Amino acid sequence: MAHSLAEVYIHIVFSTKDRAQIIKNDLSARLHSYLGGICNGLNCTPLSIGGYEDHIHILCVLSKKTSIVELVENLKKQSSRWIKEQDAKYSSFYWQAGYGVFSVNKSQISDIRNYIENQVEHHKRVDFKQEYKAILDKLGVKYDERYLWI
Repeated sequence: MAHSLAEVYIHIVFSTKDRAQIIKNDLSARLHSYLGGICNGLNCTPLSIGGYEDHIHILCVLSKKTSIVELVENLKKQSSRWIKEQDAKYSSFYWQAGYGVFSVNKSQISDIRNYIENQVEHHKRVDFKQEYKAILDKLGVKYDERYLWI
């Protein structure tokens, strides 16, 4: 086979440390744009980036040259540094230690994109912990709740 082909869609989810609700309107859109730039810099095409005050959702195409670990580490490290530079009130900002990454079937892209773009409405009814556990349960991901929120 002469070509190496890959088309892998992933949904990434991670939270602020202790679910601190600091990603407010004044920061949110700029942060989402910055995260998209990080994805692009790693040749991982962002399809949708959103979230709420205490977490982020990213739907992107994973580059065949970038590992999941490399992508998520760069997203969290670079954006954390960037957030801290925005204002002194963010000087103690950190992301949670863990993250979730889930494969997405191409036929589900529209639904996942819609889900990400409607986070504000969604979180009028459900908090991040409920949302994240529901995602894990829906996908059949086994987890120990003691370690989800570190």
